[in-house]
Amino acid sequence: MDRVDVAIVGGGPAGTSAAWAAAREGADALVVEKGVPRADRDRIGPDSTDAAGMLDYWVDIMGISAEEIPDDVILSVLDGAEFIGPTESVTLEETGIDASYDNFGFAFHRAKFDDWLRDRAEEAGGRYRVGTSVNGVETDLSGDPRHTLSLADGDEVGADYLILADGPQRTVTTGVLDQFLPGGRSVSEYLGPKRANHIAYQEHRRIPEELFDPAHIKFWWGVIPGHTAYPWIFPNDDNVARVGLTMPMDLDLEDVANPEDYALLDPDDERIPAGAVYLRRLLEREYPGYDLDDFPLVEDRGKSGGTEAYPISSTRPIDSPTSAGIAVVGGAMGTTSAFHEGGDHVAVRTGEIAGRLAANDQLLRYNGEWKQAIGEEILRNVAFAEVVRGWEPADWDRVFAATRTMKNRGGYDWAGALRSGTTALKIVADYKWTKRGFRDGKYVQIRQDEYSV
Repeated sequence: MDRVDVAIVGGGPAGTSAAWAAAREGADALVVEKGVPRADRDRIGPDSTDAAGMLDYWVDIMGISAEEIPDDVILSVLDGAEFIGPTESVTLEETGIDASYDNFGFAFHRAKFDDWLRDRAEEAGGRYRVGTSVNGVETDLSGDPRHTLSLADGDEVGADYLILADGPQRTVTTGVLDQFLPGGRSVSEYLGPKRANHIAYQEHRRIPEELFDPAHIKFWWGVIPGHTAYPWIFPNDDNVARVGLTMPMDLDLEDVANPEDYALLDPDDERIPAGAVYLRRLLEREYPGYDLDDFPLVEDRGKSGGTEAYPISSTRPIDSPTSAGIAVVGGAMGTTSAFHEGGDHVAVRTGEIAGRLAANDQLLRYNGEWKQAIGEEILRNVAFAEVVRGWEPADWDRVFAATRTMKNRGGYDWAGALRSGTTALKIVADYKWTKRGFRDGKYVQIRQDEYSV
């Protein structure tokens, strides 16, 4: 049996950051990553999802400065974001949150980012087992080791601390945590496949030079059904953009109240279209006079043939049973938000916290420390997702028009809303009231004291 201080399941940003932090503190840390191939990666690695963007204040949450990240990872520096409704739009050049990063944000190559994080962890002394998966974990709280991981290749790993970083699929996390939930409860009730209820799909396409905007990301709201469903265009390098979308899983067209109001639905649709169909219609609508052939797929990017799809966990996070020597980090704990999709910054930060505390036998502090570090970000995401629940296309137009007015009249607080009219006031009031309902950690779905350890 391979004995380590800290065993980490999953080699994405959360798991790799945990290994880096634990190794820096002198612990023997091992990452087990099953590994998948990608067209744009030389070695197998985590199931990277390349819809990667970083806002200015996310850099501070992540805890890694942009200057540390290699130049080939950052693909484009962003000056703003354009939010586009069926007929209204607003462009924002600042997030409104204090940040050390000077620009609005940047788009980056997620697979290269993952590989850089791994190199950084290995330089610090972290070890990797790539190409095998974890079949199961046995926990004996009085044993030595406390945790025994059975690997698909027949080997076993014993560890004092276990960090679960297996992403929104939670292939290992669910089984490990269920043993600590009394009364027959299961983590799947909160973070199961039906709760990871969005799918993202994107295509890497070369944009005609006269249309390519290298400095702005674009989001379309109210053009496809689903309150957190939206297409996007993320500029990369060399006139290539990621044209993609997030959409709910298992949405039935019969459940859409007014399908004729959604610009990317067709009267002849008998079911919700596939992601590729939505994107074709988006390009046709936004760039009349151009054919799809004018936006060729860049087949040596993405997972395969210039395309990729992956699940998004649109849930609220859970605490970890830290008294059992276990921490759940990143997407596995439910920190990824379908409202804006990005989760790399909170994955890196929660992984770092868990790895550092485990290495110093202080993991009992984890649930408190992750809330201190990312709680405000989670609170924003949860509140926004609740505020927009049930919105229809006309609502997005109304809100974007009001937001544009607030932008031009001094800001998005109460004072700016007062100067901008009734709609602006209602937006701010709804958000503040909803956010208040989740304060003091009420966004957590499974609290630490609910585990039986």
